[in-house]
Amino acid sequence: MSHSTAELEALLMQRSLSDPQLQEAAEAAADYRILPDATVLKIGGQSVIDRGRSAVYPLVDEIAAARKAHKMLIGTGAGTRARHLYSIAAGLNLPAGVLSQLGSSVADQNAVMLGQLLAKYGISVVSGAGLSAVPLSLSEVNAVVFSGMPPYKLWMRPAAEGVIPPYRTDAGCFLMAESFGCKQMIFVKDENGLYTANPKTAKNPTFIPKISVDEMKAKGLHDSILEFPVLDLLKAARHVREVQVINGLVPGNLTRALAGEHVGTIITAS
Repeated sequence: MSHSTAELEALLMQRSLSDPQLQEAAEAAADYRILPDATVLKIGGQSVIDRGRSAVYPLVDEIAAARKAHKMLIGTGAGTRARHLYSIAAGLNLPAGVLSQLGSSVADQNAVMLGQLLAKYGISVVSGAGLSAVPLSLSEVNAVVFSGMPPYKLWMRPAAEGVIPPYRTDAGCFLMAESFGCKQMIFVKDENGLYTANPKTAKNPTFIPKISVDEMKAKGLHDSILEFPVLDLLKAARHVREVQVINGLVPGNLTRALAGEHVGTIITAS
């Protein structure tokens, strides 16, 4: 069912924004892909950056080489320092919105450090998703670094229980990929992907190469590798209908994943 702009405008002027017919007309409008040739990479905070030089330097080299063939939006996680901040702030009974701002500060620091290491390649850090600077950086050097925390700050939607911000850097990076209509979303972590149990603590867990959101929830794995809200964002997405989680500590994995290879766990919307 197609709607003309005039029909949509008439509905917008006459109806509540939650009106079903208006929602349907708006849904029918075509969605423009802003950066369809770009890939969003999420570089884990605790899983990669907190490990320091041994983990980060090889990835920097791989990113520098990969930009000859791929356009990359590189988001940073927050990691261990954010967890420390969350524990103190939660102990002080501060709300999720304040914890969100604290987590943002750590993701920002990680973006600055990664940006300094990539500076000699002309790859810069943009703030606040840097929408005005991203297209220029991508067209000139094929890559840009951003802080992965979504900018909800005090407007962070509280979790059903507890005060830890539910939308953190996994969600922030995914939302960038979806909003820009990017071709793929790759989460760079320190595990080969998803297992039937935590591979750091469980004995002989089984590796899962591909799985849907519904299957993850049915198996109780929905909170095991990505932030839980990312799975619902993935199901609601128009452009990015699958994501891949890879082990960035294995040399060459990032390059292969950028080329479209299946090297980790692929999580699909349906």
